[in-house]
Amino acid sequence: MSTDNFTSEIAQFAGVQQQVQANTNLSTLISATQSSQMTSAIGLIGQTTSATTSTLPLQNSTASVSFNAPAAGPIAIAVSNSTGTVVKTATLNATAGLNTWTWNGVTDDGTQMSDGQYSVAVQAASGSDSVALDTTVSGKVTGISKTASGIDVNMGASAIDIDDLTGFSGS
Repeated sequence: MSTDNFTSEIAQFAGVQQQVQANTNLSTLISATQSSQMTSAIGLIGQTTSATTSTLPLQNSTASVSFNAPAAGPIAIAVSNSTGTVVKTATLNATAGLNTWTWNGVTDDGTQMSDGQYSVAVQAASGSDSVALDTTVSGKVTGISKTASGIDVNMGASAIDIDDLTGFSGS
């Protein structure tokens, strides 16, 4: 092997080693940031928070969802369980702007659902089409957990990404 080839290979190995070290340092930094987020988030436990998400936490047989209606008119709401089965539907006449709907955990057939994580979808009529509306849910924070993708705020059995939180109020 020539000296030039040998030097070139050593330079390539050094570059790979630097990339491995950079990845290790980045992983350490991400872990430290998540630990810091968890420490900060502990103060949310016991607080009522709101989050922009379709994950609907049913806690103490109550769940609340808010949405902005583009205009006054009929709104369709569907709540689904963990298997995707719709368990509750509602239609209401919304006012233009912010509206709130509260679910008591009772299904369309009258069954009381257990507390847990559900999904909610809200749609407004727009001419002959329907438009999905963004939803904001609220619930009491019962814990904080670290996941592979970041930090989750637990609202009972519901896990909501901390980045989806939009506000909080006292307990």
